[in-house]
Amino acid sequence: MKGLLKTLLLLLALFSFNLHNAQEETTTTEELSLDKGTIDSQFDYIYTKSGNYRADGKRYEVVRIISLDKLRKNVLDSLSAASKKAAELNATISGHEVTISSLNKKLEETTNSLASVTEEKDSMSFFGILVSKGTYNFILWTIIGCLLLFFLLFVYKFRRSNILTQEAKTALSELEIEYEDHRRRALEREQKISRQLQDEINKYKKSK
Repeated sequence: MKGLLKTLLLLLALFSFNLHNAQEETTTTEELSLDKGTIDSQFDYIYTKSGNYRADGKRYEVVRIISLDKLRKNVLDSLSAASKKAAELNATISGHEVTISSLNKKLEETTNSLASVTEEKDSMSFFGILVSKGTYNFILWTIIGCLLLFFLLFVYKFRRSNILTQEAKTALSELEIEYEDHRRRALEREQKISRQLQDEINKYKKSK
C-alpha cells in the first residue's frame, strides 16, 4: 500500500510538471530557440525548457538530452566559425607584412639613391634627360613622399588587422571558457539527476 501511494504521488508530480512546462512553452520560449539567436540565448532556452518537480521531499531537474546535443553542436559551430575568422585575419596580416617589407626595401633603395644624387652638382640626369638640381630633388622627394604615404597606409591597415585579430582571439577564448563552464554545469546536473533517479529506483524497489 505504501509503495502504491508513492507511485501515485510520483505520477501526480510528473503530471503537474508536464502541465507546467506546456503552459510555459507558449509564453517564455516564443523568442528563444536552439535554431537561432546567440549562444547565451540558447542556454536560456535550455534553462527555460528544463523543469523540476518534487517527490518525497526531494527536487529533481529534467533536461532533454536531444536539446543538450543540439546546443553542443551549435557551440562547436560557433567555435569553428570564430577559428576560421581568426585564420582569415592572420592570412590578411601576413599579406600586409609582406607588402610593408617590400615598401621598406623600396624606401631604403630610394633613400640610398637620394644620398648619392645629392652629391652631384648643377645638372643631373633623370631617365636620360638633364634637369636642374632643384627639379630633380622635387621629383625625387615627391616619389619618396608618395612611398611614405603608402607605407603609413599599410602600417595603419596592419595595425587595424592586428586589433581585429586580437579581438577575435579574445572573443574565441571567452566563448571557449563560457562553453566549458556551461558544459561542466550541464554535466553536473546530469550526474545529479542520474544519482537522484537511481536513489528513487532503489527506494522504490526496497518499498515493494
